[in-house]
Amino acid sequence: MLSSTVSRHLGEEAKALAMRLRQVRPLAMVMPMVPAAGLNATALDSIDRYLAEGRAGLRTLVDGYLDWLTGPRGYAAGDAEAQRRFTVIRLRFQQVLTQFDIFADAVTQRSEHGYGIWLGGLDHLARDALSIPGVIDRPPPLLTYLDRGIGAAIRRARTRLPGGGDNPVAIIRVPRERMIGAAVGSSLVHEVGHQAAALLDLVPSLRRAIAAARADAPDEALAWDYWQRTISEIVADLWSVARLGVGSTVGLIGVVSIPRPFVFRMRLDDPHPFPWIRVRISAAIGGALFPDRQWSALADMWERLYPPQGLSGRKRRVLHALDDHVPQLVALMLGHRAPALRGRTLGEALAVGDRQPERLRRLYAKWRRGEVATVARQPTLAVAMAAQARADGTLGAAEEGRLVRALLGSWALDRNLPRAAARAPPPSPLLPRLTHAA
Repeated sequence: MLSSTVSRHLGEEAKALAMRLRQVRPLAMVMPMVPAAGLNATALDSIDRYLAEGRAGLRTLVDGYLDWLTGPRGYAAGDAEAQRRFTVIRLRFQQVLTQFDIFADAVTQRSEHGYGIWLGGLDHLARDALSIPGVIDRPPPLLTYLDRGIGAAIRRARTRLPGGGDNPVAIIRVPRERMIGAAVGSSLVHEVGHQAAALLDLVPSLRRAIAAARADAPDEALAWDYWQRTISEIVADLWSVARLGVGSTVGLIGVVSIPRPFVFRMRLDDPHPFPWIRVRISAAIGGALFPDRQWSALADMWERLYPPQGLSGRKRRVLHALDDHVPQLVALMLGHRAPALRGRTLGEALAVGDRQPERLRRLYAKWRRGEVATVARQPTLAVAMAAQARADGTLGAAEEGRLVRALLGSWALDRNLPRAAARAPPPSPLLPRLTHAA
């Protein structure tokens, strides 16, 4: 039987938990940032609805527990059972708080001076990277935030959150050290590529295609088996190269320029290709999508930075077997007809015509002359243009940083303007007013 002491103690604890739950307010009531740094309305509404459902469910559990505790069934169950049920509810309360903090940490960061505006711009860049007409027309809301480290990460929309329930938005962690320059696009759009691959079910589809290719060429099993293990990261790199051109590969080189032993470290339990071969794959994808000699130059530079000489015989054989097989992998990916692509190949669906290097070079020349205003309204195209100019040496690092900062500020502002105002051209070719303010 349930003792009066235990009943009173657990009843007060449950009421105290309900009181603390009422203090968890909607994010819309705690956001401290300027409007340009805030979440777009769809993302904020999706998050607050999800969290409200979690709080309502927990309140129902607490109320039900109190009814049970004071009723005949609770009295008959005994002290230990009453405690067991309370600890289950308390653990659920911790899960609700964890889910709130996942979003709150990213949202409240937007109150940081300067960084908050940039995050608003990165949200806009991420949405553009995911939105390809006829491929992904209605992307889920995306939310970016900054954190330490050199790598980006994503908690994809519609994946399970701690404690249960599907994530209502995609949350992308961007390395703070990537801020600010065109290289930030490489990290961001790679993570967007993971979301795109999930929406289009590309990874399972590509794995089936790789398995079929392996069955047809058993003597190439080593390479095909490795691609099958790492295809989830490779297809995200493909998405990034397709959206940002050479900026993706240059940005990747910046991320994986680490001590030599780690560049050649081959781990079978790691979904990421080891850095040396990953850069070679990125350059090969670029060469296939955007024919230009810059890709072979990048691949050669990477080999000079990390020459494979001195590796053990076995590791060198594996490395060369994979490197020789990269063109086959790239051809398979670009020619793949996933069911979600409605008959098109992946290469066709990515629609890279306006990202060709010569077009980006001409676009940048016009941009500098003030002849092109609308490019700022196409975030990934603008970043691809800046990255191409940087790779060509026609845009210095400092000028690139000022341009990207200005673009991020412009995009953050556009998200909060009326639709008619958002269609107006940007202030000037290099957005000097925003650049000056930055």
